Amino acid sequence: MTRHFLDITDVNAAELTALIEAANRPSEDLGRPLAGKGVALIFEKPSNRTRHSSEMAVVQLGGHPVYTRGEEIGFDVRESVEDIGRILAGYHAIVAVRVFSHSTLIRLAAVSDAPIVNLLSDHSHPLQACADVLTMQQHVGPISDLRVAWLGDYNNVARSLGEAVCLLGGSMSFGCPEGFAPESAELSRLTSLGGSASYDIDPAVAIAGADVIHTDTWVSMGQESDAAARHKVFVPYGVTEQLMTKASREAKFMHCMPAHRGEEVSAEVFDGPRSLVIEQGHNRMHAARAVFAFVSGGGK
Repeated sequence: MTRHFLDITDVNAAELTALIEAANRPSEDLGRPLAGKGVALIFEKPSNRTRHSSEMAVVQLGGHPVYTRGEEIGFDVRESVEDIGRILAGYHAIVAVRVFSHSTLIRLAAVSDAPIVNLLSDHSHPLQACADVLTMQQHVGPISDLRVAWLGDYNNVARSLGEAVCLLGGSMSFGCPEGFAPESAELSRLTSLGGSASYDIDPAVAIAGADVIHTDTWVSMGQESDAAARHKVFVPYGVTEQLMTKASREAKFMHCMPAHRGEEVSAEVFDGPRSLVIEQGHNRMHAARAVFAFVSGGGK
């Protein structure tokens, strides 16, 4: 059976645990399940970390990465999503895609015999969540013992992080302004995965006692026209040294990057001793390697 990886919930708790354990092992331990095989890396949206981490992950598994820009593929412009998916499945062992619309991934998965891996969509960012979990377990402790907080927009990154934390039995707290918060049904869905999820409009309450504080840019690619309005709403949610005092005494800070010092996080926090952002970024490669090995049937 073809195993696609579009969302964290495409795996169960035991599989996610195994993925994180595989990501924490040297690449040599996973063998070379992609030896002599290609992996399509399609980017509708450019990225520094995602491109480099994905290409290197494929190489470490013995494969050949083929990077292609969105305009070269032209989903539903040059060819239909379905035609592209069927053709690429005949060339590659894995088709990994960074898209504007999550529906593109769903359509690809519906027709592709090769595993489809989500490198980012407007709905979710599961590889980022895997890297985040790996980083927290390496530097803070087991997810089931942690209180993890998110400040800012309940976006694709927040959704995948919440799924991963709850699936592993952790506690997830969201601090978001009105209009940018998870709905009660969404909190119930996350809690049903096996952990707990809560929300508070007050950022200080949301991060009270938290072991790890996560945030993201206030304006993602494609939201530039709303930048001024979004900045005004999100100012109280900027992570500063003063706000960090509301978290646990040893709380760590994480950010998926790129970051804007002086906006969603102060330079003192981002570059300070409690920041794990560089380790978090490096772990993108290890997480990608584990996921590629998993969907290709290797690294078990």
